[in-house]
Amino acid sequence: MSRLSLPVLLAASLTLASCATEPQAPSANSGANAGEPAYTTRNGQIDLALASGTYHCELGVDIKLEREYQEQVNARIKLDWKGSQHRLERDPSRSGLPRFRDKGGRLVWVDLPWKGMLLDGRTNKPLANECRAAQPAA
Repeated sequence: MSRLSLPVLLAASLTLASCATEPQAPSANSGANAGEPAYTTRNGQIDLALASGTYHCELGVDIKLEREYQEQVNARIKLDWKGSQHRLERDPSRSGLPRFRDKGGRLVWVDLPWKGMLLDGRTNKPLANECRAAQPAA
């Protein structure tokens, strides 16, 4: 994938996300347009400014996620799922989208601008899908 196509892919993804009827995950950086998370790119990898906290997924699944940053890049996450805490490291992806994998390769978390998903690292089947950050209480 060429360097030019990464920004084009992200712009298209953000445009499609803005057409969605459900609210998007809150942005940790207020520099983005309304409803769109801020992002940066480095070495062909995209870093989205997404929230830590509880993510509500389809089928009533909740995941607690804490993002850890190194040099302003989301380098790893701590993920509470099914009563266990897992530490997932950033795993560079071909698309450039943020992807995190645990040391044993059992769990994979993928960030999209409008949702996250947890996959079985061996089969790539979804374990939790349509995960969106909980809106803070007013």
